[in-house]
This record gives sequence, C-alpha cells and structure tokens, in this order.
Amino acid sequence: MHERNELIAKIDAGERLGQKEGEALYELDLLTLGRLASRIREAKYGRKSYFNVNRHINPTNVCKDICKFCAYSASRKNPNQYTLSHEEILAIAEEAVTKGAREVHIVSAHNPDAGLDWYLGAFRKIKEAHPALHVKALTAAEVNFLAESNGLSYDEMIDLMIDSGVDSMPGGGAEIFDEKVRDYICKGKVSSEQWLQIHRKWHERGRQSNATMLFGHVESRAHRIDHMLRLRELQDETGGFNAFIPLVYQRENNFLRVEEFPTAQEILKTYAIARILLDNIPHLKAYWATSTIGLALLAQEFGADDLDGTIQKESIQSAAGAASARGMELDEFVSLIKNSGFIPVERDSLYNELVVYE
Repeated sequence: MHERNELIAKIDAGERLGQKEGEALYELDLLTLGRLASRIREAKYGRKSYFNVNRHINPTNVCKDICKFCAYSASRKNPNQYTLSHEEILAIAEEAVTKGAREVHIVSAHNPDAGLDWYLGAFRKIKEAHPALHVKALTAAEVNFLAESNGLSYDEMIDLMIDSGVDSMPGGGAEIFDEKVRDYICKGKVSSEQWLQIHRKWHERGRQSNATMLFGHVESRAHRIDHMLRLRELQDETGGFNAFIPLVYQRENNFLRVEEFPTAQEILKTYAIARILLDNIPHLKAYWATSTIGLALLAQEFGADDLDGTIQKESIQSAAGAASARGMELDEFVSLIKNSGFIPVERDSLYNELVVYE
C-alpha cells in the first residue's frame, strides 16, 4: 500500500518514472490508472479528441521480409501479390482529395523488385498534382530496406525522401524494441537502434514523425515499458515525435499463433501508462483500426487524445482481422466522438486545429 501511494504521489507531483516504476503501474487498478492519465490528458487538451481526414494507401504487398505477426505481406509464391502503378496510386490520391482528405498515409511492404524510383516517384507525382496534400510516407523499416538495397546511407535516403515531397514519417516498424523479441517476430527487419537512428536523423532535419509500439503478442509488460522509455529518451534529445501510437496486435492470418489476446483492461492500462510515462510526446493516439472504434473512444478516458482519422481504406490491419478496410465517414466519426462526451477536433497532420465541432 505504501509503495502504491508513493507511486501515485510521484505521478501527482509530475516526477518521471523509470523502468521498475513503469512496470509497477500495471499493478494499479484500472480506474486509478485512468484517473491519473486522464488528469494529464485534460490538463493538456481538455475534452478535445483529435482526428484528421486522411486516406491510407498501401501500394504493394510484395515483401522480402517474413514477419510472423504480419497478415498483409505476400511473400514467396502468394497468388494475391499486387504492386500498384504510379497512375493507380495517383488516382487513389485524387479520389481522396475529392473526399476532403488532407493527408495520404503511404506504407508499403519491402518490395525487392519495385525499385527506388517506384517508391519516391509516387511521392513526387502526388506532390506535383496536389501541393497542399500532406504526404506521410515510409516507415523506418522501409527507409532501412531502401537504403540497404540501393547502397545508400540513411542520410542520403532521408534527403531523397524530402526532395521527393515526403512531409512526415509514420511510426511503423518499431514493433517492440527488445532485440530478442524482434529476433523472434521480425528477424532481419530494421533493428531497434536503426529505427531510433533513422527517426533521430529525420528530426535533425526539422521534420516530425510518429512512434508506434505493437503489443499484445509475445512481449512482456517489461518490454513495453522499455520501449516507451527508449522513445522518451530520444524525444528528450530531438523533440520530433508528434504522437505515440500503441498498436494492438491483430491475431488472424499470421504465424505468431498467440493464444492469450490482451483484455480490454490490459489495453486500456497500456494507454494510460503511456500517457503517464511519455510526458514529452504531445499526443497519444488510440488508433481505432487496431483497437476497434469502441475501445479507441473509451481510451479517450484513459489518456488518449487522438483517434487517427477517417482512413477511407486500409489494407494492413484489416488483413489480420481489423474492421478498418473501408474506413469511416466524417459525419459518423464526429457523431461518435460527440456521443462519447468529447469535442471532435479535425486537425492537420502536425496537429494544427482546423475545425472544432462544438
């Protein structure tokens, strides 16, 4: 009881917690954690819940890597392989703009046959056609893959991205930073240190990015805390992360065969702990495509202040069972947020407020 009270007193005083204290947060009851996280969230944003009108584009599912948790990639002799042409990608972007999208979120598999200009050329063409459209593209895993396969340094690759019209980086590819876990779930993919190095270099150029954590598979609670603290350390150094996005593992159609899926309580505790620990990352996103819209809305009471966006179409999480394939209409999104007791705020990709739906 004394340790519990000491922990709560530290949080109330705004003191930073370390690894062991972070792990101890999981032992607090859910409502206490929710109260602590919600107090931090409301001090920053009141009852505002942020979202953007965006479109996810997943231009290829052909991948050289075989991550055990992935249901999206089509490696080896999969008959359902696809790689979109630039014309097809541009047509999707065009349609997204007509539907009000302000951002395209472009994440692909690691296609060894597509070539560097296929990746970068798509961004250039989108920017030429729609200069005001925010291009969020290339995870650190993709940056690592493209740099390695084209004999480029990270600096060279990042400069090419900027020259090609990429505005910000998504947070994918982080998974869990513990290398033993990575070796099991995504052997051969970007390492944790490489992921952090790529984002550091991106931030050094005055650019912003997001950070993710894939949880609910074979990792421990201690691994999650370690992951968050490594992000907090880099954020102290660069200040370049906009948002932290805990991604709930999707269990269908992949090779991890996880038997025990995290409960809603475990998911909500993880959101709350993230809000408490990550005092220097402004936003906490409950990405509804992985958590379900109901749980993402509930997570707004447990520290989260963002839901991602309307998406329009999404292929990666839905391949593993998430109900996000067709996105969501703007009016429905706004109504759901209002009905949950929050104020919907449409934002741009860098969290400038555009429309407040009072």
